[in-house]
Amino acid sequence: MYNKRWTYTISSILILIGVISIVYIYQSWTEKEIPITNPLVNQVTDDENELDLKTIIHEVGKSVIHVEAQSKDDTTTGSGFLYNNNGDVITNAHVVEDANVVYIRTASAQIYPAAIVAVGEETDIALLRVPQLADQGHLEFDENTEVDIGDEVIALGSPHGFQNTVTLGIISGKEREFTVDGYFYQNTYQISAQITHGNSGGPLIDRENGHVIGINSVGTDDGTIGFSIPLKDVIDKVDEWVNEIDEDSLEYASTSDIVQPYNDDQLIEDSKYLMDYFIDSINVRDYVTAYTLLSSSVQSNDSYKSFRDNYIHVTDAEIEDSSFEVNDDDVVEATVELVFTNHKDKKEHKLFTFHFGLENDQVKILKMSEAKKDKKDK
Repeated sequence: MYNKRWTYTISSILILIGVISIVYIYQSWTEKEIPITNPLVNQVTDDENELDLKTIIHEVGKSVIHVEAQSKDDTTTGSGFLYNNNGDVITNAHVVEDANVVYIRTASAQIYPAAIVAVGEETDIALLRVPQLADQGHLEFDENTEVDIGDEVIALGSPHGFQNTVTLGIISGKEREFTVDGYFYQNTYQISAQITHGNSGGPLIDRENGHVIGINSVGTDDGTIGFSIPLKDVIDKVDEWVNEIDEDSLEYASTSDIVQPYNDDQLIEDSKYLMDYFIDSINVRDYVTAYTLLSSSVQSNDSYKSFRDNYIHVTDAEIEDSSFEVNDDDVVEATVELVFTNHKDKKEHKLFTFHFGLENDQVKILKMSEAKKDKKDK
């Protein structure tokens, strides 16, 4: 009897010790950071966190604008990007320095007047304000971002029309100093991405996280080297301008100054651009942006949820064929054959009729309807 009790006691003690040990080990595992030393594991983690290039370009492009600055003798074109939720746009000083009238075009082909807030005297930066772009989002910026030679970058220019430019490259040099047309460039990034006339003032983007790190400003004549002003070096001056803005002193162009009568070629060009932007938005699943390209009459007959549900299963959309012509009502009629691919890799050919035209002086999709298919589904 005594031996039996002793055996039970010993067993109970051993079980209790085992339970305490397991609890202690578990707590140690959960509280302690386990270092990852396997290079393969690190590589897989990096790949999973890296943003898709198409998505970066599309998302950043929504905050990049095309700038047209009209002076008495000339018109200068360039780019800029939304800096905050006030509708403030950063661009190059040399783009707007002599302008009497400044207006911008957004990624969705909207045209708005801009007021010049301030222009740098020695530094090639300027600040514009566009009230219609307030609370429309802006580019992300991290002052603590460190840039090294070899880092991959994306240079974006005007997202609209003829100067639309997206170039990829690397940081090929740092701390470059030079003077061009009276502006002193100090501590600039040298980049392999080309900087041309259409994308001066556009953002330089960190490929890894999609944040803006510089203002694309100057390129060599042969187009092999570009230079970008580090945003962190001028951010204090930009914030000073923002904080000192006197709304009553800002001057905006009138609508009659900036909205010229559309000719057929321009209307077709803008319609083709809007068509491409609509498809690009569907491909990156940005249904909100795609929906905003529709006119108010189309939206009133098709809710956002219904619109989104039409494309939610599409993994890829591609324009296979299209034709655009202007009718007697100054509306562009487009016949567009689209190829949709779903999550099962099944392709479906659909024929659509699109109408493009002006709504409140802005080009919109006035009508879209599916027509009879010419080709069998594959």
